[in-house]
Amino acid sequence: MSSNENLGRCPRAVSLIFICLLALVASQSAFYPTQAETEAEIAAKEAKLKAELAKVEKEISEQKGLLSTKQKETASIQRDIDILNYKINTAQLNIKKKKLEIERLGGDISDKVEYIGELDEKVGKNKVSLAELLRATREIDENSFIELVMDKNNVSDLFVEADRYYFIQQSMHKTLSSTRSTKNLTEQEKKQLEVRRAAETNAKKAIEVEKANIERLNAEKQVYLNMSKTQEGAYRTIIAEKEKQRAAIRSALFRLRNVQAITFGEALELAKQVSAATGVRPAFILAIITQESNLGQNVGTCNRPGDPPEKSWRVVMKPERDHAPFLRITKSLGLDTDTQPISCPYMGGWGGAMGPAQFIPSTWAAYETRIAKATGNNPPNPWNPKDAFAASATYLSDLGASAGTFTAERTAALKYYAGGNWANPKNAFYGDQVMKLVATYEQQIKILQDD
Repeated sequence: MSSNENLGRCPRAVSLIFICLLALVASQSAFYPTQAETEAEIAAKEAKLKAELAKVEKEISEQKGLLSTKQKETASIQRDIDILNYKINTAQLNIKKKKLEIERLGGDISDKVEYIGELDEKVGKNKVSLAELLRATREIDENSFIELVMDKNNVSDLFVEADRYYFIQQSMHKTLSSTRSTKNLTEQEKKQLEVRRAAETNAKKAIEVEKANIERLNAEKQVYLNMSKTQEGAYRTIIAEKEKQRAAIRSALFRLRNVQAITFGEALELAKQVSAATGVRPAFILAIITQESNLGQNVGTCNRPGDPPEKSWRVVMKPERDHAPFLRITKSLGLDTDTQPISCPYMGGWGGAMGPAQFIPSTWAAYETRIAKATGNNPPNPWNPKDAFAASATYLSDLGASAGTFTAERTAALKYYAGGNWANPKNAFYGDQVMKLVATYEQQIKILQDD
């Protein structure tokens, strides 16, 4: 029988409430979080997984060393097959490493889910029990002192009951305090669970990337295996095709908003430079810039030469926030304030965003010093691709993207787009699209880096 059921059957008399309370305290003190494994078993499992991880990381390091040595050899079919084997082995070891990480997280996640469930159950029971006690004690509080005296055979019995009533009130305060503590602990455990789940998601996404990489490398390896050693002409043709593919990737236009398009190779070099200064991955920087450059058609079409007055910066920008910095930025760069293209208002908001990174003037002003430090351009120019890349990367780093994980980058992308509303499900499309672009750019960068 539950503590609540015991209380429900108790009369509204103080002495019996006291007995019921003892039953409640006994039921609550019996709460302990269940442990799927003993501490010794958990420690042994953790030590085993750590040892396996260390072994895998050592093997990964060895494969990278072999790969580096092999890449220095003269180009040949066998040499390229060996290189591909090393890369495939490394990717397979990376998958093994991530699976071990998931295994380490798996037990913790299931245990935490169970523990949180027990904490939630305890909070619920405490709330119901406290409600019953409050209803019972209210009846006593509403009785007058004279009525209580009249109901007793002698005064000594009255004082005994009064002592018990005082004990009940004190115990109720303790139970309430325990409920609050348990609720706080539940919230803390839920936050830790989200961290573990994010780590698990990151590991699974990394495995997906490595599997795609292995598939690509195996396909390339099979081409070489189908060639005989005498087919040097065919080998040279393949090498030429690979270089042609790299050249096509490098020369592909990387479209930017409000400025002239640059090649993908140039964009990648810019992304690498600002990545070194900010810690944000080049593929992610490229994905954000691409997403920003391809949003909508009615963007970046205000304040142009010949535009009507309603498209002037004086109208489309938020006056108290962006007018002054926009005037200062354009004049410091020698640009015509009245003809420099900016974004038009979008979905009822204000316009005025500048260049490929689409920073509003007030935000650009806040980042100018850091952008100049990253690029060496002082003052930095929102319409200069290098400065725009640095601005995006610096801001994304502040949003947590420098962690380099799937969840960190996706969250940073959502915050870049929606600010404080980043967790709203209606904005999820932006983060999803950015991460798809990241995967595409990762593969293109790998092709460019293949030896």
